[in-house]
Amino acid sequence: MKITSYYPVLMVSDVAASSAFYQRHFGFVALYDSDWYVHLQSRSDASVNLAILDGTHETIPAAARGRAAGMLLNFEVEDVDAEYERLSAAGLPMLLSLRDEAFGQRHFITRDPEGVLIDVIKPIPPSGEFIEIYANQAPGKA
Repeated sequence: MKITSYYPVLMVSDVAASSAFYQRHFGFVALYDSDWYVHLQSRSDASVNLAILDGTHETIPAAARGRAAGMLLNFEVEDVDAEYERLSAAGLPMLLSLRDEAFGQRHFITRDPEGVLIDVIKPIPPSGEFIEIYANQAPGKA
């Protein structure tokens, strides 16, 4: 199989509100916008896409209809500190404050209006035992 594209589709109860959230706070624009489905693309990188889908829509098999659950979206950014300040000032809930992780991330976690967790990340060099886990592919390793 040759995969030509990949993007998450969030099943939500309020398509318009979720779409507006990702456009306002994460720099997406709508490429397709209907009352039941919105396809979003990053303003800064056309390969970054996200779709919002009414969780009750008939195209979803009845047994699978509902809302996104058990989901964590990762957004890698250039300046995680600036994004933390910007999103905090915008009133987004900070479920995990900005911090460095020994496994190689500086990050924080917020959530969208539907409860989907959003982990905003800047890769940093790992420390300790995590250096060996990454082998030669670790962020910041030459």
